[in-house]
Amino acid sequence: MQRTTLTLPYGDTQLCAEVLGAKLLGVFAPRASDVPADEYAVLRAALDSPIGTPRLREMARPGQKVVIVTSDLTRPCPSDRLLVPILDELGSAGVPDRDITVVVALGLHRPMTPRELAEALGPHVVQRFQVINHDPTRTVAVGVTSSGTPVEIFAPVVEADMRVCLGNVEFHYFAGYSGGAKAIFPGCASGATVTANHRMMVCPEAKAGRIQGNPVRADIEEGVALLGVDFILNVISGEHGRIVEAVAGDVTAAHRRGCELVAQRGFVRIPRRADIVIASAGGYPKDVNLYQAQKALDHAAHAVRVGGAIILVAECREGLGNRTFEAWMRTSSCPDDLLRRIQREFVLGGHKAAAIAAVEKRASVYLISQLPEETAYACGMAPYHDLETALHDALKEANAGASLIVLPQGGSVLPVLGETGRCAQARKPLAAPELGCEV
Repeated sequence: MQRTTLTLPYGDTQLCAEVLGAKLLGVFAPRASDVPADEYAVLRAALDSPIGTPRLREMARPGQKVVIVTSDLTRPCPSDRLLVPILDELGSAGVPDRDITVVVALGLHRPMTPRELAEALGPHVVQRFQVINHDPTRTVAVGVTSSGTPVEIFAPVVEADMRVCLGNVEFHYFAGYSGGAKAIFPGCASGATVTANHRMMVCPEAKAGRIQGNPVRADIEEGVALLGVDFILNVISGEHGRIVEAVAGDVTAAHRRGCELVAQRGFVRIPRRADIVIASAGGYPKDVNLYQAQKALDHAAHAVRVGGAIILVAECREGLGNRTFEAWMRTSSCPDDLLRRIQREFVLGGHKAAAIAAVEKRASVYLISQLPEETAYACGMAPYHDLETALHDALKEANAGASLIVLPQGGSVLPVLGETGRCAQARKPLAAPELGCEV
């Protein structure tokens, strides 16, 4: 009998297991890209040929107050590497250090500590420039979207003369893709703004891999347009966090090109839905807590049959990651409770609990993590600390000859069935409207 050894990212390490007694349908990872020898050259090329704007050094002027918005530690954005060429561009334009502020887009996550800021941005950045965490209580109203969302943005971002946004582009389970305008909204928005926008996640068009017709993404971009973003630098990361692609320029046009690149790498065709799906969130920081690792669980649900099992590999060194999310998980008796509750009262944090509940309605979930067993059970998941035991138990529960799909980078791939997913593994770059495909 053929044996296959699986290796999946887990925190800063890896977990391994041998597959024996299951029909392996495939190990599906993002499409391999040539890993550039020089990441800086990739960033430099994007900045030298921006999409829809002049070069940043041609746009910036001495005397302008410039805000650079970048991601917090829950996002796999290589902020330290992106800041170097951006700061070079601003320096070449004659903008002095004192007129540059780096804002960490927290959304509604916790503030980063001084040590975390130095590690994420680079010690030279925190020493030379003003660096501040977004504060959702210090916002300025800039308008209301056509969906009725009040757009309230962090005051230092609103007051700046120029806004530059950094980020990574990957699938997002209800905004379609991360990156672009999301750096400011929800990244630098008030709780009221984020809540109003995220209410639309229950719409059927709000799904991973969809831009066209996605009400959440449309609301985000309409809201940010009320304020304006001058320039973005977004990247697509490969294995081990290496930058493999970069786009720069207009907040919408450059972002769309980034989404096309993610779609080409990340839509994977599967022959059929499997009895068991093993999905890793992708290691740290993607599995820093269950709140973040949920994205991989959501993608795994596309690959598992109804009544099957998902084994989620996510270290969760910082626990569940959100107090409201934890409260909702601990006070529900079954997935249906959460799904009914989110329809009655949309609450941020509760939306993640409802998303997990939707998956648990479809399949059993085995969780390999550092979470206490009682916490995993409260989340409706069977707790494990090693991959081999979880796989052994899942196989015992499945039928003889159970089929298996493995997603080592579960947050970075979106499974689609055979030829039915017309965006899957595109042989040519997708035009922006095609990003509205059904998966």
